Amino acid sequence: MEFKIPRFGKKLIEKVVKLDRKCFRRAAAAAAICVAAGTLSSTAFAAPLTDGEVMNLWPDKAPGSENVTFDEVVVERSSDPNKKHDRAMMHIKTPTLTVRLPEHPNGTAVVIAPGGGYARVVIDKESEEYAEHWLNPAGVTAFILHYRMPSDPHNSNRTDVMLEDGQRAMHIVRAHAKEWGIDPNKIGIMGSSAGGHLASSINAEYDHEFYKHVDASDDVSAKPDFAILCYPVITMQDKWAHNGTKKRLLGMNPTQEEKDRYSSELYVTKNTSPSFIVLAEDDDVVPSMNGVLYFQALRANGVMNSEIHVFRRGGHGFGIERIADDNALGMWPKLATNWLQGIGMLPKVTK
Repeated sequence: MEFKIPRFGKKLIEKVVKLDRKCFRRAAAAAAICVAAGTLSSTAFAAPLTDGEVMNLWPDKAPGSENVTFDEVVVERSSDPNKKHDRAMMHIKTPTLTVRLPEHPNGTAVVIAPGGGYARVVIDKESEEYAEHWLNPAGVTAFILHYRMPSDPHNSNRTDVMLEDGQRAMHIVRAHAKEWGIDPNKIGIMGSSAGGHLASSINAEYDHEFYKHVDASDDVSAKPDFAILCYPVITMQDKWAHNGTKKRLLGMNPTQEEKDRYSSELYVTKNTSPSFIVLAEDDDVVPSMNGVLYFQALRANGVMNSEIHVFRRGGHGFGIERIADDNALGMWPKLATNWLQGIGMLPKVTK
């Protein structure tokens, strides 16, 4: 006997499925926090992927953090968490990737590095919301990176821990691309604010040995096929540096050699991948010239197909869902989608 669902029943089921998916994402985000805090264990690199799956980056303790004594902390900063979360994670010692799967994946993937001034990772505004409201609807598989902070007292390599995690994340995603249904030639990196420093550095220095070879995942390239940089920290030079990020990374009185070493615009080459850069002219936290410097470096080294969009207003940390009453700034995800389609990283939508 064939059972047909009435039309009103189909609509009700669709609503329930959408609501259930949203609730699942919230539960999965909470699970990811628990994994990082050590109250849950993460999965291995399993196939196929599941939405909300959390993976440790390192098979053992992260290099340089083998004997740390600090504990991970999550702070809720929202005035009304029941309506909208605004969580930040600090003192990360077990870096992870959290999977955000689209309903209709197209093979493109992005590793997302949230911002936080190298003092914290902004969980919701600069990662979860990117995935839920933009990347996943566009068919992109998102991997949210909770990376270690150089401001914490690691055992060694303190100033490189976030770059170790970023490079390792790129290795892992490409190494498992085939089994995860991802095109190994369509894997990008995205970063906001200080996460933009991480992303721009990996984009420019993907082949630098930030850590010693760990396993077979490290045999493949860590080169991003594209980068998306939102109001990024780029330079450590005195004139344009974000002082908070610079201080947490390099201390109070860095040498010129140290400032040069962590200014990502200085490491752009002809082999650096094209980048989409978005920022606001009135950013009063990270000087807008940071993004401009990276774009200039891309042009100077002959890296074509990059774009920069400088909006008149928007300040810092505008993210994607919280842009209020600004139609111009609210266009940036569409502009980024068009750019990804133009460089062949997303399929063009036919009408």
